[in-house]
Parts: sequence; structure tokens; C-alpha cells
Amino acid sequence: MTSDNGANNPNTIVAVDSLVANEFEVHLEGERLLGVFRVMGLTPYKIDLHAPNSGLIREPFQLAKMVQRDGNSPFNRWLRETVSDREGRGRATRTLAIVAIDDGVETRRWTVKGAYIVGVTYSPFDSGSSEMVEELVTVHYDDIEESWPSTTNLE
Repeated sequence: MTSDNGANNPNTIVAVDSLVANEFEVHLEGERLLGVFRVMGLTPYKIDLHAPNSGLIREPFQLAKMVQRDGNSPFNRWLRETVSDREGRGRATRTLAIVAIDDGVETRRWTVKGAYIVGVTYSPFDSGSSEMVEELVTVHYDDIEESWPSTTNLE
């Protein structure tokens, strides 16, 4: 007997594994960051086929977040530490986790180790706008690990 998982039976409901883009969290040193609007350009795996030994490429990604007042918030402390090093010699590194959530369940986690800020830009300050000012933060990193917390038995 073969199984078609209900694909050929019109009366069978088949669950589709999905992930909605607005269900995510970003953690900094284990603490959830509030006010993160988007994570862009996350590329956990890419090989440079033209490099000797086909080396892994660690491309930077960006966080778009709201500007927050509290200079002592975890992110603002990291930003202050980064900016105070004007020559960029002593990277202020942190561990970030980008967590995908589906219906309240953590489905995937990218743990970014040795993350450091290499640039910050801001959305326009516009007297005719009621939109929040966004901080666009570019992050490089030393390593990234991907895990599937909701899958108890990875094959």
C-alpha cells in the first residue's frame, strides 16, 4: 500500500507548512529587541565558486528598527559602543538571533555570532510625515548557525 498524503483524495485536508513574514523576533544577547520592523538580506549560506576551496561568503544583512529614546536599551548600548570606536579597530560584537515563528511556535532560528555594526542610516526626517523614523543598521558577522527548534527528530 502506498501513501499519497491525501494529495489525490479531494476530501482530505492537507496541512501546508508555511511561514508568514511578519512572524519573527530578533534577540540581542538573549534579550528580545522591540521595535524591529524588518530583517533584510539574511543569507545564511552562500558559496563563492570562484574562490580557492569554494569559500563561504558571509554577506552583511540589515535590520530596520524604530529609533528608541532610551540610551541604555541593549541595542542603543551596542550602538554607542560601536560609534565610540571611531577607527573601527575594536569591534563591539554581540550575538544576535533571528527567530521565525509560525502560529506562536519557533520554527527556525539563525544565531549570528560575532555580529558587529558597520553602518547606520536613517529614514528621512520629514515635517510632512507621520511615519516613525527608522534606523537602518548594517550588520556583519563572524559565523551563523541555523537550527530548527520545532523539529525534534532531524534526519
